[in-house]
Amino acid sequence: MKGIILAGGTGSRLSPLTISVSKQLLPVFDKPMIYYPLSTLIEAGIKDILIITTRESQKQFISLLGDGSEFGINLQYQFQEKPNGIAESFIIGEKFIGKDSVVLILGDNIFGNINFDNISNILRNKNFGSIIFSIIVDQPERYGVIKFKNKKIISITEKPNKYISNNAITGLYYFDNNVINISKKLSFSKRNELEIVDILNIYLKKKKLNHNILGKGNFWLDAGTPRSLLQSSQLIQTIQDRQRYLIGSPEVAAFNNGFITLSTLKKKIEKLNNSAYKDSLINFFL
Repeated sequence: MKGIILAGGTGSRLSPLTISVSKQLLPVFDKPMIYYPLSTLIEAGIKDILIITTRESQKQFISLLGDGSEFGINLQYQFQEKPNGIAESFIIGEKFIGKDSVVLILGDNIFGNINFDNISNILRNKNFGSIIFSIIVDQPERYGVIKFKNKKIISITEKPNKYISNNAITGLYYFDNNVINISKKLSFSKRNELEIVDILNIYLKKKKLNHNILGKGNFWLDAGTPRSLLQSSQLIQTIQDRQRYLIGSPEVAAFNNGFITLSTLKKKIEKLNNSAYKDSLINFFL
């Protein structure tokens, strides 16, 4: 299983914050935004990860994360020339994916407490197709929205103009290797993008779309607007301060999954300048 983080785009919803810096490098409380989706993939047990950036910001991501060896993973980088849509990730990452399955996560999405053991049960079936995650939201028009009939998914619509349901799909997707060829055959939408929902609807027609609802104990944040960016930082701070639980830490995820040893972790912590994040790691591990 390979992993892809889509960290391209213009970040226009956050302008002027994103005029000179990539959205995914902005801080969410005590960590860069990119740390959160990276941690989710590590928590899922994925070691080989491709980060898709803009051409202009790629050096900054490499400076921050390097080759991933400090987290016990392998990081590669490619860039997206234009914001042509989420589905283009699989075309850009074709050689990286090879013959494997792939998990795609959006670079501005923050997840908490996903039970990946449940997902592994689905993945044991070699014909699993696709897995999506949904959650109830207050503003479904901002997301891809699921339409149900008799409790079964009948369609998924991207940013619908009319109310369909409050059940939005999140920016975390599992796909088998067929997603590459499916992506290549897509046509651009009215938004002039290759839409991820078009891929999902194809898997739905093939009866290979698996659906997981994020319920109580889980959380999902889309930090792509000024308001949601602030709310994300406040929530992360509240949970970490009250529960002493470090969210979105690649070091924690890597250690918990056995990707790095305690000795390696201590060396990583020693390299960090004095900061709240360093203090959090010390309190968590040492």
